[in-house]
Amino acid sequence: MSDTELRSLGGVIVATALPYRADAAAPAGLAVDYDAYAEHCRWLVASGCRGVGPNGSLGEYSALTDEERRRVARTAVEAVGGDGVVVAGVHGPGSHQAKHWAEIAAEDGADGVLCLPPTLYRANPAEVVAHYEAVASAGLPVMVYNNPIDTKVDLSPALLGEIAQIDGVVAVKEFSGDVRRVLEIKETAPGLEVVAGADDVVLESLLMGATGWFAGFPNVFPAASARLYELATAGKLAEARALYEPLVAAFRWDSRTEFVQAIKLGMDQVGRYGGPCRPPRGPLTAAQRAAVTADMDRAIAALRDEAA
Repeated sequence: MSDTELRSLGGVIVATALPYRADAAAPAGLAVDYDAYAEHCRWLVASGCRGVGPNGSLGEYSALTDEERRRVARTAVEAVGGDGVVVAGVHGPGSHQAKHWAEIAAEDGADGVLCLPPTLYRANPAEVVAHYEAVASAGLPVMVYNNPIDTKVDLSPALLGEIAQIDGVVAVKEFSGDVRRVLEIKETAPGLEVVAGADDVVLESLLMGATGWFAGFPNVFPAASARLYELATAGKLAEARALYEPLVAAFRWDSRTEFVQAIKLGMDQVGRYGGPCRPPRGPLTAAQRAAVTADMDRAIAALRDEAA
């Protein structure tokens, strides 16, 4: 892999869900199942995805001990080896914590990092830029993460134009849901890769020029997701729409509060292991389970019909 390819964080990179096993001595009675996680990472890459993203929100990083968080990222690196890229989540309340996790990611062999703005404080633009300068100083390619819903900090196209000037910042995971931003970011920060962050607008984002998808539901449908990405980036709109439209109702759960529980339930439905979440995430309500199951059933049936 060339240096240019390595520093690119495009393609389908899966924000990996994290499996637990019952253990009364572990936090909340749930221990990380590292062997199952390694197998899951290998399966995603073998199914056509470019890589994995440990320790994101979907990976419940904020519910992990420091030791668990580091071991999860190491497990991903060891599992995929040279077959895929690993973009580790390094989110933290402040720049010193995020920089610490970025330095550890570099030590442990990650290919890049994904980083939110400060997670517990509504930082101003100058503070946001300083935050990313600190993270980039660890030396790995940085994908900044715009999730104004959760962080209350909006990495606007104008602010991204400033952030893109930081050496080492190569991409933005765009989760605002506003697909108009893809072209605006490309105008204000032409050297920055735009990566679709919300599964339920991925086709729209890719058609507007996004070069990657940092994804949730490929935990459930990795091969179909990789195919969707290939069709969209090749401009095969009719085929891409035919694949996307039956899946998008399930994909909408990626943008809801219960996205971790929903994706794990989807994994269970297709015969993978999703399992429970650690607090503060509790189980889905009966109504939510029924809704996720129905949306997933339609997606599974459509993929089955396509394969027939």
